[in-house]
Amino acid sequence: MASSEGFLTDGQRELLKIASQNAENLSSSPKSPSSLLSDHHVKAPAGDGAGGKGTWGKLLDTDIDSHIDRNDPNYDSGEEPYQLVGTTVTDPLDEFKKAVVSIIEEYFSNGDVELASSDLRELGSSEYYPYFIKRLVSMAMDRHDKEKEMASVLLSALYADVISPAQIRDGFFMLIESSDDLAVDILDAVDILALFLARAVVDDILPPAFLARARKALPESSKGVQVIQTAEKSYLSAPHHAELVERRWGGSTHITVEEVKKKIGDLLREYVDSGDTLEACRCIRELGVSFFHHEVVKRALILAMEIRSAEPLMLKLLKEAAEEGLVSSSQMVKGFSRLAESLDDLALDIPSAKALFQSFVPKAISEGWLDASLTKPATEDGEIQEDEKVRKYKKESVTIIHEYFLSDDIPELIRSLEDLGAPEYNPIFLKKLITLAMDRKNREKEMASVLLSALHIEIFSTEDIVNGFVLLLESAEDTALDILDASNELALFLARAVIDDVLAPLNLEEIGSRLPPKCSGSETVRMARSLIAARHAGERLLRCWGGGTGWAVEDAKDKIMKLLEEYESGGVVSEACQCIRDLGMPFFNHEVVKKALIMAMEKKNDHMLDLLQECFSEGLITINQMTKGFTRIKDGLDDLALDIPNAKEKFGFYVEHAQSKGWLLPLFDSPATDA
Repeated sequence: MASSEGFLTDGQRELLKIASQNAENLSSSPKSPSSLLSDHHVKAPAGDGAGGKGTWGKLLDTDIDSHIDRNDPNYDSGEEPYQLVGTTVTDPLDEFKKAVVSIIEEYFSNGDVELASSDLRELGSSEYYPYFIKRLVSMAMDRHDKEKEMASVLLSALYADVISPAQIRDGFFMLIESSDDLAVDILDAVDILALFLARAVVDDILPPAFLARARKALPESSKGVQVIQTAEKSYLSAPHHAELVERRWGGSTHITVEEVKKKIGDLLREYVDSGDTLEACRCIRELGVSFFHHEVVKRALILAMEIRSAEPLMLKLLKEAAEEGLVSSSQMVKGFSRLAESLDDLALDIPSAKALFQSFVPKAISEGWLDASLTKPATEDGEIQEDEKVRKYKKESVTIIHEYFLSDDIPELIRSLEDLGAPEYNPIFLKKLITLAMDRKNREKEMASVLLSALHIEIFSTEDIVNGFVLLLESAEDTALDILDASNELALFLARAVIDDVLAPLNLEEIGSRLPPKCSGSETVRMARSLIAARHAGERLLRCWGGGTGWAVEDAKDKIMKLLEEYESGGVVSEACQCIRDLGMPFFNHEVVKKALIMAMEKKNDHMLDLLQECFSEGLITINQMTKGFTRIKDGLDDLALDIPNAKEKFGFYVEHAQSKGWLLPLFDSPATDA
């Protein structure tokens, strides 16, 4: 039988050959539709009609001149030539990056951590959170210190709750990897990024081991390695590095109370000069502290009393602000109430203050911009009037505290408190001390913490301290009206009291149990527990107000040990006494007593008793301090006996000796009596 190829013309054979080659190409290397369309057209040789006898006809004819008639009854849409239409595919990561920029910009404008956290959650795409960290830090790097501090604060707030620890690590590694690119636009990028890295370690959102692991993954010549080296050597290895790093950008993203009060005072004085109520309202609105508008009310009323011609203007401003909803009803009442509480003091400068206030209240109520509830405590028996003795005690306490802040003289303060002769009001004193300190600078806050330690040793019981903090936390919401960052500062005072052994950790549970479960005070107690549980809590809390006296106590302990060791090895009594005097911390001399007795037990050398006798005879160590030192030994005697087997026997001998010399208060109970 003849081959089928024998029936083909030369032109048909050529077409078959080309078709076979195309088929082989398709099977060996698949092409995209667009590349197939670009291949050469296959056409029948000239002279062979498209539909003529013995030809391939239309099957391979792709002549561009061919035309499909859509009106043909046999029209098939499938025969239409197709075109590839390009379409834009949106990348979810690109969309995420665009969205987070607006979240970050808004956060830098309003400082609202909660809102930024909520917006990030709503955005979803949690797998892209490392990119959020990179964008947040890189945007902050090119801005002022305020935004850098805000970025660090936001990262701490998002850690664990919104962004996982692993994502934090990934985000920072991406930042370090891009150090070379960042350095092109930001001249000091290496130093700034190193500080962000160090701050993350100090804030416990990055483990210190992260630095070593990240360094291994980077080329030695990269700027990322320089960033890590700078973070380790310049920041994390420096003395007191935690304080240095935390305060490098100013330490706070919040406007201070003093700044707000100054701005309020300035805008009210400008209003007195201009009389432009709309402008004054605009300025109040721009302050952005709606929770602090009671201060506007109070200061406006005081200004109306001081400048009699300004009264109509001030009342008009308050009325306008109330009607616009700028100052809420509760803030208006709070402002009037605060002024009412300070009328006695105000009357010293403005004799007619009480009469003027009494005229303002009914006018404001009748015009509808002050709630009538303000007058109820004055006209009804709904509230118990504060005892006159308590009022007097509070007033005298304030004077004593103010003098202490000026003199830093703890023994004098203790004498003044003892002269008041009202130990039942010790919790009230504690509340007043911390409230006054919170509205001042870090120096006074540190002084208040140190004073608590001294008072606990000398005249305050643990119960007094607990009751004082309960009083403070019960009124935490009111305190927050006057002090913007009250909750955080109260938590620091509580945590510091635990670190200073003024309170035991169990006391925090007791304090928390005496507060309503969802109140601001309960949240403050929880915050204090978190501060204490953090790594390096002792060091950080001792420096929470910037160091100073708190660390002086730690230094004093070291100095006491050194002077006692020097005395024990053959030193002179007079020199040892002078060293104790030079410490300048008489309220801490109980530590000398405690350490001297322990050293006497360990060294089996009663030579220390001679030093204590000399200190007592000179009045260098008081009977209170001596008793406190012995009491501290007695309280820890069981633990001490683990290291010094005959500790109880030796201590019994020391107590007898001390009592015979008159060192101890009569109320002191010896271990034998306790048994």
